[in-house]
Order: sequence, then structure tokens, then C-alpha cells
Amino acid sequence: PPFFSSRGGGGFYQCEENKPLLGEMSEGNNNTKLGAGPCKRSLNHCGSSGMRYKLLHEGDIQVCVVKHPRTFLSKILTSKFLRRWEPHHLTLTDSSLTSATPTGYMETSLSYSSIEDLQLLSWDNAPKYCVQLSFPGGTVLLQAANSYLRDQWFHSLQWKKKIYKYRKVLNNPSRWDVVLKEIRALVDMALTSPLQDESIHQAPLHIISTLLAENSNLSTQDHENIIVAIAPLLENNHPPPDLCEFFCKHCRERPRSMVVIEVFTPVVQRILKHNMDFGKCPRLRLFTQEYILALNELNAGMEVVKKFVHSMHGPTGQCPHPRVLPNLVAVCLAAIYSCYEEFINSRDNSPSLKEIRNGCQQQNDRKPTMPLRLLRPDPPQLSPSNPAPSIPISTPSLPLSPPPSVVNSSEILVELERNNNSANIKRKGGPSGSDSEPNLIDCLLVSPAVNTLSIQLPAPADRVLGCFALILKMLSDYDDWRPALASLLQPIPFPKEALAHAKFTKELKYVIQRFAEDPRQEVHSCLLSVRSGKDGWFQLYSPGGVACDDDGELFASMVHILMGSCYKTKKFLLSLAENKLGPCMLLALRGNQTMVEILCLMLEYNIIENKDTQLQIISTLESTQVGLRMYEQLCDRQRELKELQRKGGPTRLTLPSKSTDADLARLLSSGSFGNLENLSLAFTNVTSACAEQLIKLPSLKQLNLWSTQFGDAGLRLLSEHLACLQVLNLCETPVTDAGLLALSSMKSLCSLNMNSTKLTADTYEDLKAKLPNLKDVDVRYTEAW
Repeated sequence: PPFFSSRGGGGFYQCEENKPLLGEMSEGNNNTKLGAGPCKRSLNHCGSSGMRYKLLHEGDIQVCVVKHPRTFLSKILTSKFLRRWEPHHLTLTDSSLTSATPTGYMETSLSYSSIEDLQLLSWDNAPKYCVQLSFPGGTVLLQAANSYLRDQWFHSLQWKKKIYKYRKVLNNPSRWDVVLKEIRALVDMALTSPLQDESIHQAPLHIISTLLAENSNLSTQDHENIIVAIAPLLENNHPPPDLCEFFCKHCRERPRSMVVIEVFTPVVQRILKHNMDFGKCPRLRLFTQEYILALNELNAGMEVVKKFVHSMHGPTGQCPHPRVLPNLVAVCLAAIYSCYEEFINSRDNSPSLKEIRNGCQQQNDRKPTMPLRLLRPDPPQLSPSNPAPSIPISTPSLPLSPPPSVVNSSEILVELERNNNSANIKRKGGPSGSDSEPNLIDCLLVSPAVNTLSIQLPAPADRVLGCFALILKMLSDYDDWRPALASLLQPIPFPKEALAHAKFTKELKYVIQRFAEDPRQEVHSCLLSVRSGKDGWFQLYSPGGVACDDDGELFASMVHILMGSCYKTKKFLLSLAENKLGPCMLLALRGNQTMVEILCLMLEYNIIENKDTQLQIISTLESTQVGLRMYEQLCDRQRELKELQRKGGPTRLTLPSKSTDADLARLLSSGSFGNLENLSLAFTNVTSACAEQLIKLPSLKQLNLWSTQFGDAGLRLLSEHLACLQVLNLCETPVTDAGLLALSSMKSLCSLNMNSTKLTADTYEDLKAKLPNLKDVDVRYTEAW
């Protein structure tokens, strides 16, 4: 490129218009002498020291403007005296350098396009640190307080000027080979810049995404070349929304491209590891979803997806990235909803995602939708091979309605019933005489015969549903992920239409089975509903539930794990008696041992008050060998209990040190303890298992468990059966907040010793508020002390 000589000082000036765009960012020698005077001009603007600077957007600085012909520039700069300096507060906008007080030297803004050259200046004999901005007919000098601020102003101005020029060049592309070369230069400039700011990498990405959005007719090869060129910028930055849209399109159109594996994989891995909120940028989630679907289109299919999920977890037993699991679950849920999106939006008369992108329609412009109704199956035709049932079945009579219509859409095929005023179904539990649409899950839980909602997804949507259902199965196989996954899925965050889809519920059944098999309480407790009155997985997979297809096998395993943990309580048994007594009796009749045990416990704890229901349970137990054997054992225990609770015996009892649970059981079975009021088990080896024996003592008022291994599970059992307990000593026991909170139901407690336990201050305040008679409390050596 041509150079212009400065006669006065012997220096050189490179023409800005003919320089490559990466000019001063990486070339030159530091402190190159341009004149005979003390002024020095630096050409190495990055510096060899590796200094990093924050990008300036505004700041205070001294300004001096020198008007001159170019031939006298060096002589003026090396002169001893310059003109006066003016203080200005300058702002670096996207296109120009402006002053907050447009007077004097900065009366008009200085456009970046008019700046021909940027240089660093310094004086040997005076502490002046200046940046020189050359423009036609003059020079602007910016004086900073020190060399660091001078360099920061220089690099910030240079960055703004370069980005402004790249934006202009790439907004009007002519030849795509030149455009690709400029994109590579832009990426290199961003990577080598000494500025350290988020916008340093984001600004080039936004320029390129705008370029791609305005030139949608590019060839596939051009697409891939651009993606490869910007790949280094994506290593430490999320792609902007428009670029995500471009990536999604590429994943859909060319899922087998090597760009998907080599370029998109680290980008998606970074999104899953570091994204904090998909709500702020939903297109990141959409891009991750499309990337996974592209992996599924490869020859190995789900094996590739499985390897990707394993790479996100890591080779160790504990995943080091806490955001990976919730981000993966969010992607799966969004993908599953997308399969039913068009139908859900048409049902709710809400705009679809496609309509939102194109501008949401007004409510009155949308087509009226037909309400969803569940259709009862046609009555079976009577024939010699299909006679009428001999057992009368009482079913509510429904008025006749027109035949259902089938509505086709691009996403879903579903049977609908046209609105008919004479064919309204009363909602269960609603006000008398009120008509309203039935809730889908409520209707499906009435009877398995009602579960006839016909939902048929097209092949693409069905593949999406199957892919992300399998990912949920993969996630449930990791032990460290299972507690958080169970918590995320506890509210049943799936559309109701998916729960009526047989294939989806079958895949999901594996996940619920893993939760039911997990011995950790924080996992299997998530099978229950998040709040009363709302169905949980326990209800959905019970016999007659919307997702039950195995005659209650999964339901029985869920009951077994819940009863084997700290949920062996009256509250759980009472909920089963109120809502699931029929399924429990049915499975007990088929010989399921867990259900037989449930029915026996209901009788033992007097859960069932109705005499006829008690007789039905006894008849059910006597119908099988295992039931008969366990019922006989129950009768034996009841006789022993009556003997134990018979009036008589001591009022105070202390067990010897080192006694065990078996010793306590043997002692209590040796006579009558109906009068026992004070029991001391201090310094023995009893555990929570002895609670089964303690709850049989009707008159017990004082219990000393000092320095035993009695834990939370035992406390829960005591809190439900020993309502008259007044004094409880838990000093130096392994109880925690989880068990101590259960004591809030023991309203008779007046003395409680929690010395040296894992009690927290919040739990202590909660207990004081809920136990009005509590007067004597010992919380020494706890967090609440």
C-alpha cells in the first residue's frame, strides 16, 4: 500500500483506506521514533506486556485540536508548545466520538469514518500521554492522566472504529469469497484484541447474524464456511438469538453435516453447562433441541445421543456441572410440549409459537375452536358370543350426541365432540346444577373404560416425542442426577395429551420405576403429589389411573418402597384407605404381599372405622394363603397387645445399659404394662425400630432416649401414636430437623430436651409456635442455642 512521507519529521503515515482491517492490532514496533524532537509515536498498540483493558464507552479526557496541512504535522507535534487543552466528557457511540458539552474543539461529533489514523504519543521531558487522531486537514489529541488510561482510550477507539467499518462493509456484500475473508479477519480481530469485555465477542456475532438474516439465499457450502469461520468466537460465548435461528435451520436441513458434530457440539455443551435461564433466550433451548434431534438422525441414532448425554455428565460418579441436568430437562419438556403445541393452542385459543414469531393474532381474528370432550366407547353389540353381563353395572345415562368429527392439523389428530348444549357433563365435586367441562385427568381416573381419547401424532412429532422420552430414561440411570430429576418431574410437568399417549407413558414408566426402586427418601418421596388435592405419579400409575397399563405392578412397588421408609405412618395409610382402598384390596386378592401387609396394618392401626369395610378386608385377607397367614399373625399380635395394655404392672421402668431393641420387645411381651407412665432407655443401644413397641404403651407420658441411636423414622411414628406424651428426652441422639418437625403434632408435650442434636434455629422457632404447652426446653450445643 502507498505511504505518504512527512517532510518535517521524516515519519510515515499509512493510508487508512488501503490498509487491511487488522492493521494496527498486531503489527509494528513499540516506540518507533518518528521525528528528531522528544515526541515519540508507538506503533505496537497491543503491547508486549499482555495488558488487558476494559472497553470504554465514555469518560473524561483533555482535548486539543490542531488544524494544519499534512506536510507540517511532524513539525507542529515536535514543537515545545501546543495550543490550549479543553476538558471534555466524551462518549464513544457506535458511529462517532461525541462530547457531552458540544462546544470548543468538540462542537461537532467526530465520525469514525473521517478518522484516517490512530497513534499513541508520549513526551520524554513532560508527563503527557496522548492519543493522536488524524483526520483530513488536522489532528485531534486526547491527553490522559497516565499511560494505562491512554492505552485504554486508544484500544477502545480503535475497536469502535473497526467495528463500525466492518458493519458497513458486511451490510452491503458483493462477493461472498471477499465476505468470508472479511469475516475471518473480524473473528481474528476479536480474538487478538487486548480489550476484555463481553461485547468484544458479541458484537462480531451480531454483525454476522444480521448478515445471515438479510441473505437467506446463501448456498449450503457458504453456510458451513461461515459457521466454521465464527467457531472460535463460540467457544466462550452463547450465540445471539438470530444466530441460533440460523443454526436451528442448519440442523434441520443438514443433520448429518460434520459441522453439527465438530462445531455445534462444544457450543451446545457450553449452553448446557453455563446457561442460567432459558426464559431470557428461548432460542438457545430451541437450538439445543434441534441439535439433539440432528444427532438422532445419524446412523447410530440414539446411541450417539446417549454418548452425548454421558459426555455432559462426565466419567465420574458425580457430575461436576450443576446446571446440566435442569437445562437438559427443560429442553426435553419444551420438545415434548412442541409435539402437542398446535393442538394445545387451538384448544386454548392461544397463539402458537409460529404466530408469535410472525406477530400474534388478535383474539377476535382467530378461528373458534371446538372444546375437547372424552368420548365413551360404543356399547358392545350383543351376540351369542358376547352375551349381556349378568352383573348389573350402574352407569350414568348420557344424552345422545352427534358423531365425533376428526380434525386434522400438521401436528396432531384428535377426536373432538361438537358443542352440544344437551350433552354437558357435570364436573365431579362441582356445585349442584352447574355444568362445566370435565378435567382430562379427572375423567380418565374414573374408570379404565373411559380412557378412550384418541390421539395420533404424525411420524415427525412421534419421533421427537420418542427421542426426548428416551433422554429422560437416560437421565434417570445416573444415581447422582436421580434426586434432582425426581424433584423436577414431581409436579408432572407434561401436557395432559402426552399422559394419554400410550407410547409416551410406557417410556416414562421406566423413569418412575427407577424412582420407586431408589432407596433414598428424597427420590421416592417425589412419587407423591406436591400438594393435597393434586395428582402425583403415585395416583397416575395406580389401577384405574391414566397411565396404568400393568394391572398395578408399578403401583405395588411404589407402595412397597414408601411403606419401607419413614412413610409407614397413619397419614399414608389413611390416604390409601380414602383413595386407593379398592385397588389395594384387588391386588391383595391376587396375592400381592405388600398389599396384604397394607390391609393388615389398616386393621392393626384402626384406620378403617366402618364395620362392613373391615369385614370385607378380613374376607379379602382370608381368600389367599399369604393373606390368611398374615391375618392370623395379626390376631396373635392383637391378643398380645390386649395382654400388654391390661391394667397392672409398674408405672416406672428403666432398661439396663446396652439393652437392644430385641431386649425391649422381649421385656414388654412378658407381662402387663398398662400402667407404665415413665420409661427410661437412656444409654441403651435401641434404635428407631423400637418405636413399634413403644406405640403399644397407652399410658406412657415420659420417655428418656438420652444417648441412644433413636432417629427420625422413630420420631415420626411416635408423633402419630403417642399423643399423650408429655416429657421427651432426645439429648445426644442422631435426630434432625426432618424428624423433629413431626413433634409439632404432639400438643401435650411440656418438656423437650434436644441438647446436642442437629436442631436448627428455624425448626426450633417452628416448634415453639406449634406446641403451646411447651415450657421446659433444652437446646444447648445446637444451632438454636
